[in-house]
Amino acid sequence: MTAFNLEVEETGVGEAITNGQRLDLYLSQELPELSRSRIQQLIEQGQVQLNNQICKTKKIPVKVGDRIILEIPEVQPLQLEAEDIPLDILYEDDQLLILNKPAGLVVHPAPGHPDGTLVNAVLAHCPHLPGIGGVQRPGIVHRLDKDTTGAIAIAKTDLAYHSLQAQLQAKTARREYLGVVYGAPQTATGIIDFPIGRHPQDRKKMAVVPIEKGGRSAITHWQVLERLGNYTLIHFQLETGRTHQIRVHSVKIGHPIVGDPVYGSGRSVGVNLPGQALHAWRLKLQHPVSQDWISVTATPPQTFTTLLEILRRRVAT
Repeated sequence: MTAFNLEVEETGVGEAITNGQRLDLYLSQELPELSRSRIQQLIEQGQVQLNNQICKTKKIPVKVGDRIILEIPEVQPLQLEAEDIPLDILYEDDQLLILNKPAGLVVHPAPGHPDGTLVNAVLAHCPHLPGIGGVQRPGIVHRLDKDTTGAIAIAKTDLAYHSLQAQLQAKTARREYLGVVYGAPQTATGIIDFPIGRHPQDRKKMAVVPIEKGGRSAITHWQVLERLGNYTLIHFQLETGRTHQIRVHSVKIGHPIVGDPVYGSGRSVGVNLPGQALHAWRLKLQHPVSQDWISVTATPPQTFTTLLEILRRRVAT
């Protein structure tokens, strides 16, 4: 159990700045290592005392001279086994972990994949994880499909988790992908703006679905990097982050991702690929504490570079 004992004091030009301020706002300013949502959760759980009385009202005003005790229970262990799975670490500090995910690694346990996931690997790499929302777990704020490779950011703390969530919602975090598609787009750049939702017939797939039928706004920016005969290397940038967004949008414009076993054409390209030729190439975000910009680039896997080399040789002959 961790406890914080605070006495509300005058700040700035006098009592007016502090007096009347909401309890949750005051605590979030005094304890910046805790997110406001985590503080609200602790208040609701009865972990905050105001003048020796348990207070479960986050909006109650505080005044100079008030005494506040906030207790943080020990984090509860996640009911998952830590597994020693090798990780390709691109960046790490006490708040964040950014990895280059290989193909074949599922991010989070799910039916059919109860273990051997990225979360299991992170639990082994970070045995003393501070946790999210009182549970000793890594914060997964965005995911990569099982066979999509590349950069993925993981929050170690509650503060980092909510910061990354906010950046994704505000579209300030930048996620860039490289993908090889079938065909040759007629233009050099474009924007794909079609809502995405669960496929109406196949619930394991996503599809372009009108918003009035449950689809959610999805926007993908793309730019041709290299034309390779009947194939094209494309740079994708996500404005939104829907499940399978790039894969579904690529099919919608008639250029599915090469090797995609779910949305692809089924045509063989003559290269043994583990799945879709899609790689999360670059990730840019703000550090949740320092606010400095962090930019990492994930080296594409050998299968991806081999595919490009073979397609280049075919074009050259």
